[in-house]
Amino acid sequence: MQSTKPTPISQEDSLPFYVPQHNEIELFEHAYHHQLPVLIKGPTGCGKTRFISHMAERLGLPLYTVSCHDDLTASDLVGRYLIGDGTTQWHDGPLTRAVREGGICYLDEVVEARKDTTVVIHPLTDDRRILPLDRTGELLQAPRNFMLVVSYNPGYQNLMKGLKPSTRQRFISMSFNYLSPEEELAVLDEETGLEKLQCQRLIRLATGLRNLKDMDLEEGASTRLLVYTATLIKAGFDPIEACRAGLVESLTDDEDTISALMEVVRANFSC
Repeated sequence: MQSTKPTPISQEDSLPFYVPQHNEIELFEHAYHHQLPVLIKGPTGCGKTRFISHMAERLGLPLYTVSCHDDLTASDLVGRYLIGDGTTQWHDGPLTRAVREGGICYLDEVVEARKDTTVVIHPLTDDRRILPLDRTGELLQAPRNFMLVVSYNPGYQNLMKGLKPSTRQRFISMSFNYLSPEEELAVLDEETGLEKLQCQRLIRLATGLRNLKDMDLEEGASTRLLVYTATLIKAGFDPIEACRAGLVESLTDDEDTISALMEVVRANFSC
């Protein structure tokens, strides 16, 4: 599906600013109203987390965000008994709180979590919509205003860290990518207020870095990094030094690659 012209959503001033790429807003709303779990795929910094924040506000739902990592356990999601004041009390984890109270539980970079941990979400992703709590003997039924959302970056997938087909096929899925130049211009203008010419130079630079084929970069320049860099320039930092601190140094640790990227930066800002 072709990208639409950027039309920032502004129903309420309190909504986090978001520029839709395709029909993801309509898909997400349909998923919520029909109790369907959602999987979002896309590179780092392309707007996945901002989109979830925007939709949570748009739907009037609390948002429980979990940043997944190698040491994440099922207890971190569900909850555990803790000792305090001489007694042992059960404390809900973010997933359990979302199921009890309603809201969006967002598991960011879900493939970073151990596979035995993600199994705990399976009963919530089919028509049962239940969460068994073995430690307390409870069987929680998710309310209609509960929604499970997970995300990951396909660029980091490998044989050891991939989403199992048995898990992936439990979700409706959306793919995000880097914004178009027009969309990124709208974001930089809204988020930073940097003048248009400088924003266009940053976007041209980012596009060039994303298209480099001979550089060993794990990720392309994200919209998030462009916002960081634009805020530095807006604050009065030299544009080239702002690009080094806000963009280049975040893309690589290799000194030769940094030097090569800085040559691209200088060429771009000398135009």
